[in-house]
Amino acid sequence: MRFASLGSGSQGNGTLVSDGETLVLVDCGFPRRETERRLERLNVAAEDIDAIIVTHEHGDHSGGVASFSRHYKTPVYLTHGTANSGRLSGVFQQVLINAGDDFTIGSVHALAVPVPHDAREPVQFKLEASGNTLGLLTDLGSITPHLVEAFSGCDALLLEFNHDLELLMQGAYPASLKRRVAGDFGHLNNTQAGELLQRLDNRRLKVLVAGHLSLKNNSKEHALAALAAAADHHQAAVHLATQDSGFDWLSVSGDEEFSMADAVSA
Repeated sequence: MRFASLGSGSQGNGTLVSDGETLVLVDCGFPRRETERRLERLNVAAEDIDAIIVTHEHGDHSGGVASFSRHYKTPVYLTHGTANSGRLSGVFQQVLINAGDDFTIGSVHALAVPVPHDAREPVQFKLEASGNTLGLLTDLGSITPHLVEAFSGCDALLLEFNHDLELLMQGAYPASLKRRVAGDFGHLNNTQAGELLQRLDNRRLKVLVAGHLSLKNNSKEHALAALAAAADHHQAAVHLATQDSGFDWLSVSGDEEFSMADAVSA
């Protein structure tokens, strides 16, 4: 199994997951034409995507779903709450799920894990195929025992390192937005993400990607410092997901040779 990112951040998100037989797109927060351009960069034909899985209705995750789904006749998996938000109307085919459900798309098995975020019925996903497990965990404001249990034992993990709390509080955001981002139903800050890593069972972890970094309230250096402070992932290859280009295909089994030094110099 391998995965790649179209882009990661508040301006748009999309993650491709493939086991060689089934290809799914988790979220589509870019307009259709931009999604097509980013897929081309990853050598993916849009018509080859078997399904779109949606985490929640916020525009940076769902904005391009309906148009893409209609154009390519792609089924869309989403929670009842996300569907009832009204922001994904007009998709080609809805497959409704509940938070906590597990389901299968082709040869990929998915678990929808509920997360604390300010959306209707937000979930993140743990995906299994070919004997490997991939965790996709962004857009959550706090850590729960359920999340620690659900995302322990992954071979690869894309984890939110959204903001540096000091940069956020000293920045130009209005007070209400600062409270939202930093709140229990907002986004993980670097320190929280590092703490979560320390609580997870990472004995199988081979690939770790820091994602959903804020362009205004975080930096590569701040995120990497938090990663370095979290001791329980050092055997994993470390990558950063960017807003502009996401990241190229990575093997969940960690076949690529990559180090913290490579990340710093990237």
